[in-house]
Amino acid sequence: MKLKRTYRFAIKTSLFITFFITLLLSVFLFAFYTINWVLILAFASASYVFSFIVIQLRVERFIYRRVKKIYDDLTLLESASLTRGSITTDMGTLTKEIDKFARDKKLEIETLKVREKYRKEFLGNISHELKTPLFTVQGYILTLLDGAIDDKNIRKKYLERANKGVERLSYIVKDLDMITKLEIGDLSLNLEVFDIVELVNNVFDMFEMRAHKKNITLMFDTDYTKPVLVKADKERIQQVLANLIVNSIKYGKEKGTTEVSIENLIKNKAIVRITDNGEGIEKKHVSRLFERFFRVDKTGNRKVGGSGLGLSIVKHIIEAHNEKIYVESEFGVGSEFSFTLEKAK
Repeated sequence: MKLKRTYRFAIKTSLFITFFITLLLSVFLFAFYTINWVLILAFASASYVFSFIVIQLRVERFIYRRVKKIYDDLTLLESASLTRGSITTDMGTLTKEIDKFARDKKLEIETLKVREKYRKEFLGNISHELKTPLFTVQGYILTLLDGAIDDKNIRKKYLERANKGVERLSYIVKDLDMITKLEIGDLSLNLEVFDIVELVNNVFDMFEMRAHKKNITLMFDTDYTKPVLVKADKERIQQVLANLIVNSIKYGKEKGTTEVSIENLIKNKAIVRITDNGEGIEKKHVSRLFERFFRVDKTGNRKVGGSGLGLSIVKHIIEAHNEKIYVESEFGVGSEFSFTLEKAK
């Protein structure tokens, strides 16, 4: 039979005390009186019971007061799970609770460290993204103010370049505003039934010229003779397709392909895949692709353009539909982005 440690301690200590007192009593009786074994056994039993009760109560009280101090100290921390239940003096239970509490707090600290690192990177990225077009616009305007405005050709060229910088700033602010609304649930979705095949064709038409410049072929994996009806926000899904297809063109190889396939996933779900044979992405970068302003190219190269928020917007739009987005990529081979949609009944 397992006993609490305090009971074992009280039993052993009571035995020691009882043995010592009984021995003294026996010596006393032997020296001054006659030995009476019945009296000695009764005295020993009484001493043992009294010692056990006193020691156990004192030990319980001693531990309780110190354990309560631990509980009281932990109440200073929010979400301290130890304060939700009754106070226990069992050391095994207390140790388990303290260990669990310590692990939870360690996990919280690690999470906060990761978030702090992400916050610093985000602030650095957004600072860089805004600084580049701002300095560009400021440089052209200052050049014009310094006298270049008198030259008609230079004036037009510099104003056009400054306008491009302002447009870039507008894209960034607009995209940030959209992400914020998606995160707080302030951007309502207009759900409707539409043909996803037709929508992909429309997006192909939008970027046909851009793909042609790099000799990239936009294609389906097969001929879709029948419409594939889905239920979603048509405008937002068009934005998702546009961002993913534009990315495949930007980072695609010359004379490459961008292929779209639409498959049945489960009874009420379809999955749309956008596959290319472009540069591909290293595995260490895949998990961060959907972060705001995250770029695989750390050199700061902006030749491919964009606000740096495209994939982040894609992720938020898909998640706003309560759907999933996936990415598979092999460096030097190509990438595949896919997302699910609810099929129309």
